[in-house]
Amino acid sequence: MRSTRWSRRAFLRMAGGMVPAAYAAKAGGLDGVLAASQSVADRTPEEVAKDEFYWREIQLAFKLDRSLINLNNGFTAPCPRVVLESVWRYMDMINMLPVHYQGQVANNIQTIRRRMAAEFGCEPEELALTRGASESLQIAQNGIDLKAGDEVITTEQDYPRMLTTWDQRMRREGIKVTRLQFPVPTTQDDLYRRFENAITPKTKVFHFCHITNLTAQMFPVQRLSRLARSKGIVTIVDGAHALGQFPFKLRDLECDAYGVSLHKWLLAPIGNGCLYVRREMIPRFWPLQAAPEQQDNDIRKFEAIGTHPWAIRAALGEALAFHQAIGGERKAARLRYLTLRWANALKVHPRIRILSNLGEPAETWAVAAVNIEGTDVRDLARFLMDQYRIVAVPLVGGAPPNQVFDYQALRVSPNVYTTIEEIDTFVEAMEAALKNDVPSTDPEAGGGMEEPIV
Repeated sequence: MRSTRWSRRAFLRMAGGMVPAAYAAKAGGLDGVLAASQSVADRTPEEVAKDEFYWREIQLAFKLDRSLINLNNGFTAPCPRVVLESVWRYMDMINMLPVHYQGQVANNIQTIRRRMAAEFGCEPEELALTRGASESLQIAQNGIDLKAGDEVITTEQDYPRMLTTWDQRMRREGIKVTRLQFPVPTTQDDLYRRFENAITPKTKVFHFCHITNLTAQMFPVQRLSRLARSKGIVTIVDGAHALGQFPFKLRDLECDAYGVSLHKWLLAPIGNGCLYVRREMIPRFWPLQAAPEQQDNDIRKFEAIGTHPWAIRAALGEALAFHQAIGGERKAARLRYLTLRWANALKVHPRIRILSNLGEPAETWAVAAVNIEGTDVRDLARFLMDQYRIVAVPLVGGAPPNQVFDYQALRVSPNVYTTIEEIDTFVEAMEAALKNDVPSTDPEAGGGMEEPIV
């Protein structure tokens, strides 16, 4: 099988005028990824997801420490080498004459805005480029006018920093914040009913995740957005873990504002995010920093933060190119394939509990949560690290004063550079933990719920 694919791919390269030496020079670069994707263009994403020879080309694009197995890509992911090289290239250029080149790079960002909007399904004038999901969402949260007594409906399993933002507005302005609880995993119908039943005449905002950072629980974004609009309610959606992980179009969600961290699944440099605001809603949100009145309808008012490291933002162009070279459908299929490989191998064990929806239609791609009944998940995470050098994050619910949901889980999030051998090692390690007593440590010594960078 492998030799057949190699011959076919070699033929395609030769047909395009590429010689082996030229290919070798570009191995691990964007050209190599594009050539590999061209060679599988006639196959379905699900077929390509299982082709280890193809994904080896993708893995070569990263500079990694393979002595560790990184299954915590939901935190922030490594950039491909072409992206890191782009950062240094722009930094070198700007540093030569900052007053001149910084302005040039800033002006060129409009090209990236157009490309991002075309890829993810919105108008360029609806997409602001930011430093991450926290900044994006706080622009929307703090930017919407509310008065004392107005109500925001969110959930206990939203991201802690976003809950803190609403709590501050509650302390400062006297708004009401209602946090809904739900089991994990649950259904989108259940989540819809919980929001619908919670609406009161004072409800002004729905704030919820596209998928949660905890268990990747998916929300019915379009249905909730339509419900909200029918009641005059604004929708703010946390998409930190969604954009770039699986395909969808922003305009199809029908929400009013959507915040993203691009250093997760788009593999952009840390410090990149975006904020989508439906065009007609732009005037309703105040920016993070003061903007002149003539910018009331301008998406760029949300980007004003003073002096900015433009090299990091400019490198977003290479991250998008890398994503497109693989293809969103292929990428999602591979991520789901890796998750199902470990989940299907482990779920046969009676003590294994998976807290994410794995069935069809797909609701889980690269992020899923698992635990072993009777084992403290913090001890499990230490065991995986100490014995197998596996990096995965323990999630512990019930932490006072705000997290009242009660569960433990290990969040597992591979990425496109993750090998089958690494996934199988994780299965082996979990089976070892099932067979042997995992050493227990003092729960006060550390651990608990992680707060990933967004």
